[in-house]
Amino acid sequence: MSSFLLAQVTNVNGIATLQGFEGIFANTLAALLGLGGILLFAMLIWGGIQFITSAGDPKALEQAKKTLTYAIGGIVLVALSYMFLRFVGVFTGQLNILNFKITQ
Repeated sequence: MSSFLLAQVTNVNGIATLQGFEGIFANTLAALLGLGGILLFAMLIWGGIQFITSAGDPKALEQAKKTLTYAIGGIVLVALSYMFLRFVGVFTGQLNILNFKITQ
């Protein structure tokens, strides 16, 4: 099964319950992580296009390097934040910290 399956948002007679926030949070987190990955990949592509089309212009070349640096930094930041959450989950004994429960 895919880890990007939508979590169920619970409701009673069409009225959202407190447990519904668990599903909303999980769905939002999955969507933001996916969107962040897509945007960072697009930044890498755009930085590569800028680099190729700079034609030796120092100003354009510097802008392309900045774009690539920010894209790679963003990917590293997203990966480190996910790894941090996993580390906290393992350290505290809650192996799936991203799937939290409001009520037990």
